[in-house]
Amino acid sequence: MTAKTYYPKIKSILMILLLSSALGACATIDGAGKDLEKAGEAIQNAAKG
Repeated sequence: MTAKTYYPKIKSILMILLLSSALGACATIDGAGKDLEKAGEAIQNAAKG
């Protein structure tokens, strides 16, 4: 096989990996944001008394 036949396969695999990591990062950031929001609310409630 030549480089011309490998290039589309490699490109497809890299795109799939990139998209899956981006989706995984979105879920992780969303979860971290919710955790930070809850921590902030707990601090506000503690400050109020």
